Amino acid sequence: MGRASKAYIAGAYEHPTRHAVDISVAQLHADVAKGALADAGLSKDDVDGYFCAGDAPGLGGISMAEYMGLKLRYTDTTETGGSSYVIHLGHAAEAIAAGKCSVALITLAGRPKMAPMGPARNPGDDTPDGGFEAPFGPTIVNNYAMAAMRHCHEFGTTSEQLAWIKVAASQHAQHNPNAVRQEVVTVEDVLNSPMIADPLHRLDCCVISDGGGALVVVSPEIAKSLGDRCVKLLGQGEAIKHLNGGKIDLTYTGAVVSGAIAFEEANLTPADMDCAMIYDSFTITVLMTLEDLGFCEKGQGGRFVADGNLISGVGKLPFNTDGGGLCNNHPTNRGGMTKLIEAVRQLRGEAHPKVQVPDCTLALAHGTGGQIATRMGSATAILGRNDA
Repeated sequence: MGRASKAYIAGAYEHPTRHAVDISVAQLHADVAKGALADAGLSKDDVDGYFCAGDAPGLGGISMAEYMGLKLRYTDTTETGGSSYVIHLGHAAEAIAAGKCSVALITLAGRPKMAPMGPARNPGDDTPDGGFEAPFGPTIVNNYAMAAMRHCHEFGTTSEQLAWIKVAASQHAQHNPNAVRQEVVTVEDVLNSPMIADPLHRLDCCVISDGGGALVVVSPEIAKSLGDRCVKLLGQGEAIKHLNGGKIDLTYTGAVVSGAIAFEEANLTPADMDCAMIYDSFTITVLMTLEDLGFCEKGQGGRFVADGNLISGVGKLPFNTDGGGLCNNHPTNRGGMTKLIEAVRQLRGEAHPKVQVPDCTLALAHGTGGQIATRMGSATAILGRNDA
């Protein structure tokens, strides 16, 4: 007998553009909404709940509801950076379970390629302590490199091990015609690319692209009428890691908490997962998240990812089989959405044949928001095939 769920993903859609020359952010949101609703076999008139984050223009939910002509009973504009959309999936499920809505639309879109955000900086400059940090010029890559350097110091992690994460992503991206970076790279290619912030090389960093994605989340009753392509939400957890008054350990992330909550809710373990889609702003993000979710012991991430263990058809845990943020796309800094979409593809058996995980029954999707070295939001979702 299959596992029950309080909510199902009925529709998923990723915008094919990576270079939105003549498309506004609002239009990207509308395009992905239309695509996800068509995938679900529903229309905008069926939508009574809408979820978005800080990438939505204007007043977020209010502006986009007007733009798309939605008649809503419920809306949520929670913003936690890269974990926002994994959190929104959980919030949509809770709203559905509470009877607040029955068809929830979740959209993400951005144009960082066509409308750059300006000089690299710490997006937390306007936080309560930002005024004390900003004068010293911290940037996103500096902070991630700081965590990477500490991990290397504490556990002997090497640049070669980090490079294997990029290698795995490139092995998958070569089969994705929409990916920004489709060429396969080697460990040597990563190590020979320019150093950006020691120990992170250019190829340890994600791509920048325009684009977006959307999900349609529905009640069990509606899912029953839509067929077996619906994907179950089995467990979801969220957490915030912060500075704790200045005492901080750079070697772990909020996934320690969010993952444990999600696995407990699903009554599953990391060993049960057939694949994992993990936010990959940098290679170190993936390595630390794998440890914190329990796929390996703390400090063993380097050994776990080495020698192709993340490559579909080769390793023990296929990851980011669309190429992820490292190779496929990164529309805004809220990459959790694309992780959910690829997890849905895998569970439906609709991923590219070269990367499709055989008999994929259970998948994990994880989003990381904020700064891995300091304050951050984490969210984890466990998804299951409808007939499992």
